[in-house]
Amino acid sequence: MSTGPAGASITSEALEKFKKDFDSDPKNQLAQNLVAKTCPHEAALSRKAVERTIHVYNRKVEETKPVTNQKSTGRCWLFACLNAMRIAFNKSKTLEDFEFSQGYLFFWDKVERCNYFLNAVVEVAKREPRETPDGRLMSFLLNNPTCDGGQWDMVVNLVEKYGVMPKKCFPETYSSENSLRMNRLLKSKLREYAYALNKMIDDGATDAELKSTIESQMTVIFRIIGICLGIPPDTFTWQYYDKSKKYNDVREITPLEFYTQHVKPAFDMSSKICLVSDPRPHNPYGKLYSVEFLGNVVGGKKTVYNNQPIEALMRATAESINRNESVWFGCDVTKNFATKPGLADTKAHDFELLYGTTLNEVLSKADRLIYGESEMTHAMVITGVQTDDEGNPVKWRVENSWGDDRHEKGYLMMTSDWFKEYVFEVVVDKTIVPTDVMEAFGEDVKTLPAWDPMGALASSSSTSSSEN
Repeated sequence: MSTGPAGASITSEALEKFKKDFDSDPKNQLAQNLVAKTCPHEAALSRKAVERTIHVYNRKVEETKPVTNQKSTGRCWLFACLNAMRIAFNKSKTLEDFEFSQGYLFFWDKVERCNYFLNAVVEVAKREPRETPDGRLMSFLLNNPTCDGGQWDMVVNLVEKYGVMPKKCFPETYSSENSLRMNRLLKSKLREYAYALNKMIDDGATDAELKSTIESQMTVIFRIIGICLGIPPDTFTWQYYDKSKKYNDVREITPLEFYTQHVKPAFDMSSKICLVSDPRPHNPYGKLYSVEFLGNVVGGKKTVYNNQPIEALMRATAESINRNESVWFGCDVTKNFATKPGLADTKAHDFELLYGTTLNEVLSKADRLIYGESEMTHAMVITGVQTDDEGNPVKWRVENSWGDDRHEKGYLMMTSDWFKEYVFEVVVDKTIVPTDVMEAFGEDVKTLPAWDPMGALASSSSTSSSEN
């Protein structure tokens, strides 16, 4: 009995028709010759769009140095948060250049994320009716037990529990910049431990026994992560020169104290809110949404989205820039994005000229979510906006975390048309959000299934993108 789709197979006659159609247009041969020697997306890059890429803006926050580089990892969400944080922090400390330790938060996210997974396995396995390892939810969890990607509320959990520290006090390691091998090892151990926990539940283990087992498992997990990333110090001393070349130091302080005493007055994580724009008809605007098992810290802040029209996100972002505050945002960087010139533009590529067909023009933003064609893949920071004579934003300046040899010295230009189509989430200070938008936080939260596209994690690395 066939398990495949019923319908018409590709016949020899159909293949001959395909070939004749291809050969009937000489332009196809030219396109084939071109793409044989260069990247297809670079071949489709619109010269006219590149000519319109002018990295000048009439409103811009006070940026800082250096441009960061997440290397071969999916830590964009952490980099974007710390990049936004340091703009405010550097201004408060009159620093010319500075980086927070991305490896520090990465370490704690790995530890917390593994513990979160193991506890999620136990919770799901104990549900009635029993969720077996091949059930949809358990299979979803087991498919990717840990990864580098994350969401805004997840970084809030880390900062408010563990604080932050300067990069010079906890520098990168090989695995913090190249996480593939470490992640594969952790995934193997986590699946092995999930198997053990499921068997214990089958055998009637008590909650105390399961808790003790997870603690023993986490001892091994902590050891692996500590070897790969180093173990952060309990306290540190930070010595630095400010812009006036004056010497300063902060002595024997914990990372949490450093955040509370030195960073929070300039950048308070608790005052930021997350606005998303999910236009699918079954998720009305003005409501709160969450995604099951979208988190990293057991008992931590729940990932909650305030769903609003995209225009509301654009207004809030522009107002933030007007107040000299940069904006963390999540988007789908895989669509109409040109790396070399630093351009996010719906007209960046002329696919019809190269392939004889359009791309990303038929489906609406809602349709792309429904059909699996789009989701949030990357987080960056908006630092500037260009407005027209009526005050409407037409393009945005974006700080990426792929190094200063990409784009325009690490920055890219995003058009407002691209913002509308491929931006899903922004984080702004609650003081600039209109009352009617804030009122949604008093609503009940609708929980979406774990596999919903709004549960996608920002994770694009500087080496994983194939866009040009």
